Amino acid sequence: MDSLKGLSFIGARRGGAGNQLFRGTNPATGEELAPDFHGATAEEVDRACALAGEAFSVYRNTPVEKRAAFLREIAAEIESLGDELLDRFVSESGLPAGRAEGERGRTCGQLRLFADFIESGEWSRSVIEPGDPERKPMPKPDTRLRYIGVGPVAVFGPANFPLAFSVAGGDTASALAAGCPVVVKAHSSHPGTGELVALAISRAVETIGLPEGVFSMLFGSGREVGTALVNHPEIQAVGFTGSAKAGRALFDLAAARPHPIPVFAEMSSINPVLLLDGALAERGDAIVEGLYGSVTLGVGQFCTNPGLVLLPDGSAAAAFADKLKEKLAAHAAAPMLNAVTCAAYGDGLQRLAETSGVECLLSPSTENENSGFAAAPALFRVSASDFSAAETLHEEVFGPTTLLVSCADAGEMERVVRTLGGQLSVTVHASDSDVAANENLISNLEAKAGRIVFNGFPTGVEVCRSMVHGGPYPATTDSRFTSVGTQAIYRFCRPVCYQDFPQAALPPELRDL
Repeated sequence: MDSLKGLSFIGARRGGAGNQLFRGTNPATGEELAPDFHGATAEEVDRACALAGEAFSVYRNTPVEKRAAFLREIAAEIESLGDELLDRFVSESGLPAGRAEGERGRTCGQLRLFADFIESGEWSRSVIEPGDPERKPMPKPDTRLRYIGVGPVAVFGPANFPLAFSVAGGDTASALAAGCPVVVKAHSSHPGTGELVALAISRAVETIGLPEGVFSMLFGSGREVGTALVNHPEIQAVGFTGSAKAGRALFDLAAARPHPIPVFAEMSSINPVLLLDGALAERGDAIVEGLYGSVTLGVGQFCTNPGLVLLPDGSAAAAFADKLKEKLAAHAAAPMLNAVTCAAYGDGLQRLAETSGVECLLSPSTENENSGFAAAPALFRVSASDFSAAETLHEEVFGPTTLLVSCADAGEMERVVRTLGGQLSVTVHASDSDVAANENLISNLEAKAGRIVFNGFPTGVEVCRSMVHGGPYPATTDSRFTSVGTQAIYRFCRPVCYQDFPQAALPPELRDL
């Protein structure tokens, strides 16, 4: 593609031809994709962060209407890329064209959602408490509160969402909405997609007339760029989506700085699904269909993939397992995102198969796996006691597989859930009679996840005001926040109180009407 240069974006300028070279790869064929991409140098990382620092004082005070126009302009520029963006997405991810179109729509939709949100004024959480000089025994001061951006934000995009969670994804959109410049570390699995989107954002910066340091994007296939970015003193917060190992490494790195900064990392979740007796008896076949679709969606490469299913022991559960096995066995192998992800999936399946008490119901077929990084579904089963005794079974296996856990009753299901770490989601399938018989079920599940799904499936996260895509560790590094929906903006804000200020010195939204 003529528009791809393989160079980082350092504010308004492009990076140089550094010595570190890498290429994108087509996961369906294993073919390397032109052009060469050049990793950013240490000097380029420093320059991008310095520009972000310089831009912050101007950008955070830019009228909210102008910031909203900027977000909408980014969306329009992304859409103007047309088929070039969609084609590159497909070639770098192995995902179908429909997924590319869906992610583009979600990316542009959430940019416009944040534009509307900040224009509404709600985001700043303004509070005005007038003073009372006559209050006894002490006069009450006039205090007023609003939220402001924290400063330049480093964003690390994941492999599994080349658009919606990446260069112009939710982390970038929420940080820019909050008034924070952004420096993105592009994911090496889809560098061409990242460059095209970065070009769209760069054009929007110029069109709206913002400081060049409001946005930069850095390439780099190793750890050097990311490490330098998190360590840079101008960076004040980090947004990350990816593995628990990488997210924890960034968290520890940021905590060890002379001036520590928060890392909002969305990392690891097995998203347990609880099937209660009544639901299994009333609509077991429909649940099989829904679970099959959720497990295999995107070759299982969703952070909300249901990797664990807790169900009551007995003949209904055995029939359920047989039907699910039949559905998964007929599902063809499909390419995973990259060689590392595919290899990790294989390692995870081996770990499950070798754990004491685990029964392999379906081993992945080797058919159609002779090109690219293809993977097929797998299915395992274990008793509740053996599951609780094996820490390795509590770890995420990123791919199209799930583990069935046989439980004596709903009480044992709850005991199993209590042994788990934090989750992005917990799903409950229950009939009316199940709900009546398990009054404390929901309150017990609230302690484990940021989102509880009732009679549905966890894949598919609505981008809206009330969504929570977060949860206790290791699902995220801070369960008080979400990475999806308008509430995501508060990761990159902090409150400021103005006491006894004259009206003329107050921010406009805090002045008396």
